[in-house]
Amino acid sequence: MKSYVFKVKLEPDEDGWHVLYSPWRKIGASTWGKTREEAMKNIQEVLEMIIEEFQEEGKPIDETEFMTVLEHNLISVSL
Repeated sequence: MKSYVFKVKLEPDEDGWHVLYSPWRKIGASTWGKTREEAMKNIQEVLEMIIEEFQEEGKPIDETEFMTVLEHNLISVSL
């Protein structure tokens, strides 16, 4: 099992918070939320969908300097 850790950009905007994963912005890795927490939850869902789509289509997931790939059983706790 692989775990992907993404460094995302989170910024306030007029409607709440905008968040994106810059290297994949062109393929839709951008979203927003009314709160920071909602924006982060939404980008997690977007990134999960993109990874699943890559896997279904047999596309390689190219690592970037803003991503860490780990091959361990992990639990992530964010505060």
